Amino acid sequence: MKKIVLLLVLALQFAYSQELALVRKDGKFGYITKEGSFAIAPKFSAAKNFSDGLAAAEEKGKWGFIDTKGEWVIAPTFDNAKYFDSGICIVQIKMAWKYINKKGEILSGAPSSDKLFDFENGVAFFRQSDKVGLINNKFEVVLNPTYDVIRSFEGQYARCAKNGKWGIIDTSGKEVVESIYDEVGTFARNTTWAKKGKVYGIIHDGKFIEIPDADELFNFGPQDFVPAKKDGKIGFVDFEGKWIIRPRFEKVKAFSKDLAPATINGKWGYINTIGAFVIAPSYSDAEVFSEEGLAPVKTDSWGFIDQTGKMVIAERYDISVALFGMFSNQQKGFIDGLARVKLSGKWGFLKPDGSVLGEWFQNAEPFQKI
Repeated sequence: MKKIVLLLVLALQFAYSQELALVRKDGKFGYITKEGSFAIAPKFSAAKNFSDGLAAAEEKGKWGFIDTKGEWVIAPTFDNAKYFDSGICIVQIKMAWKYINKKGEILSGAPSSDKLFDFENGVAFFRQSDKVGLINNKFEVVLNPTYDVIRSFEGQYARCAKNGKWGIIDTSGKEVVESIYDEVGTFARNTTWAKKGKVYGIIHDGKFIEIPDADELFNFGPQDFVPAKKDGKIGFVDFEGKWIIRPRFEKVKAFSKDLAPATINGKWGYINTIGAFVIAPSYSDAEVFSEEGLAPVKTDSWGFIDQTGKMVIAERYDISVALFGMFSNQQKGFIDGLARVKLSGKWGFLKPDGSVLGEWFQNAEPFQKI
């Protein structure tokens, strides 16, 4: 009995760890696996990415929802459809937007709102009298509408503002950064940057640390180095607000693998954690290193280098930030082992050895967890 339960648990974990990518071939949309084969053959005139186990697809001008086998689990009867999150989705019926569950049933009981908002990470905005709050997927109010603005959640956190001052809340509605700042950045590792009056600083573990000689701060990446501008040049400060790389660069991007893209005289190269160029500035553009240890670089087209600066995938591709539906990803290059690229008007995915996953498509969206 224990073995059966364990196998069921493993099967469920596998099902929910799957990733599929939405692709377009011969004018029709389908979905491929990370092995490059079709999980769902291209047969839909329009479709969206999977979220929360289902994907919206169109048939004869009406939208419904399919499972990972491409079978209808909610019949195509809606005029438009968004994305499921925590078991709830917004659909359009004639001119009205409604919440539905995974059975396709229209849900009631949500508090009155000037408009319906998508659920993100288990919560949704609701707006009353120009103030914004949060509800959970049981339509319970977790945050009364007291904010003037709440930005989209980035993970578990969202920037929020009231009376012209900014802070940060989590999905429970708790204010993790008090709304007393003129500007705040994104929140990660219990840290963000902020502007208070004319002074920039780091908020770390709830404490605001002034950096009086900084003219501007920027969002940071996977390492604890925060880009900071002084007198028109950019360097880096640490989470304690100390300058660790003096500001001498025109532009920088985030540190990853102890390397960060930076520019001198209009050319991009890579600096180490003491600010010295270890890959000479010779590119017209450059992006951060991925977990695979590869970074996209551009002269005329994009290619990929390793951490020594060796070109391991030739410069012949286009790449772009993925912006699709309710999802967005600002990362370019390799993500979870594959890089989304364009060549001769077709989209596809590269493996770290430079080979192509499967084939090229009219369009290809990044892989999404089911």
